[in-house]
Amino acid sequence: MKERIIRAVAGTLILASIVLSYYVHHNWIWLGVFVGANLLQSSFTKFCPLEKILEAVGVKN
Repeated sequence: MKERIIRAVAGTLILASIVLSYYVHHNWIWLGVFVGANLLQSSFTKFCPLEKILEAVGVKN
């Protein structure tokens, strides 16, 4: 369950950053860059901040 939530949140944030950078201001693209970089580092380090937040809230695997 956590894996699906993480992927859904990441995808939503990346799509939102694209829409916001197109319609609001081009600097919103940095949100997508941050999310993508976080996904990349979590693939190497096995550490994801959102996973820790979900654990603290009580979401199970």
